[in-house]
Amino acid sequence: MGMRQITAADGFTFSAWEALPAGRPKGAVVVIQEIFGVNAHIRSVAEGYAREGYAALAPALFDRVERNVELGYTDQDEFQKGIRLAFQDLRLEDALRDLQATVTAASAYGKVGVVGYCFGGLLTWLSACALEGVAAASSYYGGGIARQLDRKPCCPIILHFGERDMHIPMSEVEALQKAHPGIPVHVYAADHGFNCDTRASYDAASATLARQRTLELFAQYL
Repeated sequence: MGMRQITAADGFTFSAWEALPAGRPKGAVVVIQEIFGVNAHIRSVAEGYAREGYAALAPALFDRVERNVELGYTDQDEFQKGIRLAFQDLRLEDALRDLQATVTAASAYGKVGVVGYCFGGLLTWLSACALEGVAAASSYYGGGIARQLDRKPCCPIILHFGERDMHIPMSEVEALQKAHPGIPVHVYAADHGFNCDTRASYDAASATLARQRTLELFAQYL
């Protein structure tokens, strides 16, 4: 486990947290960060997939605008900084360029799945639609997907939302289901961020079920 460097197609080099399994990887998982950077929680998520037998890579997507970003979940100033970094300072095309480089690097370990949370949930949807080499994807509470419904995923994808999520109204989830009726959309009795065990919105039952579904998806396609 530790940071490694990956170089994107335009020559930019960024960091990625890499966690490897004890034995030979049965595939790879790219873990896409929230607006809080590759913090302790995202590193622990990557390590969890490594324990399941996958090589896991969590790219530091904010490196384009600021390196070594690790934000907490309770400070309002840090929350606002994360929003600014993700949705104002970072260009979407740069994030996808770095994700493509990460998927390509991860493919050295086998087929590649993508999982992402919040900001990363949106990027997971876009990765499934636009990147090469993604075999399967699992998107958690991705805000803004409703504005990207004209895109069509090129690989199997499942999506997870919380019915009490004030950031993503159920009307957006229903629009997604209507636009893509063949895609599994799972709704949980939970709030935004229900997978993160360091947030007040953590919901253990929902997190366990969503992870089980994600692992089943990866077992089938990776």
